[in-house]
Amino acid sequence: MARHESKTGTAAEFFKTIFYAGLIAVGIHTFLYEPFFIPSGSMVPTLLVGDYLFVNKFAYGYSHYSFPFAPDIFSGRIMGELPPRGAVVVFRPPGLPSEDFIKRVIGLPGDTIQVTNGQLYINGQIVPRTPVGTYTDTSSGGPVVAQDYTETLPNGKTHAILKETDGGFANNTPLYTVPAGDLFMMGDNRDDSEDSRFMDGPVGYVPMENVIGPAGYIFFSIDLQHPFAEFWYWPFEIRWDRMFHKIS
Repeated sequence: MARHESKTGTAAEFFKTIFYAGLIAVGIHTFLYEPFFIPSGSMVPTLLVGDYLFVNKFAYGYSHYSFPFAPDIFSGRIMGELPPRGAVVVFRPPGLPSEDFIKRVIGLPGDTIQVTNGQLYINGQIVPRTPVGTYTDTSSGGPVVAQDYTETLPNGKTHAILKETDGGFANNTPLYTVPAGDLFMMGDNRDDSEDSRFMDGPVGYVPMENVIGPAGYIFFSIDLQHPFAEFWYWPFEIRWDRMFHKIS
């Protein structure tokens, strides 16, 4: 009988440990940090296809999108804080709220945003960009060759952008005025990004409620040029230089 009780107690302790471990994992995932995978090239050269990163869930407060399955239990944000201009942010696009997108915050509430001949203007002022050279991207299949620039936002934040052309709608937009409580998002790969410039697309203006949090660090990155099953190539395809790389 004592042996039976011992086995029962051991099993109970095992399942209790699993239960508490699950609660801790859900708590971290919900309130602290959540991993995300980059599936597209819209943020090249800042983020590459195959990057795995952590998103800070508490930096800008919490909305119902912070929780698993996004239960519609309340509206707005708790302990909400406006992201700074230039932050790289994960969010749920209004037109596709079941998906996660990642872009850079370009416009804050009340800002005017326009792109003319490929040049970004914020509140009527040109956003300076400095040519760096050419950049060849193969992470999306490519290769795609584009002009690499360093862009400086009004708050002094500098970051890299790619430009293939200065023509087309994405480079000659209407004048947008960001509504109160919303953000204007753009990808760093300016000619290969579905973002707030396309008001008839899934993004448009992004309500603060839809923000998940800022991207923090890349914790893993792999350039899968070979089929995933060919695991013997993995050590050669890992981008070791991007490990624990801070996203800016």
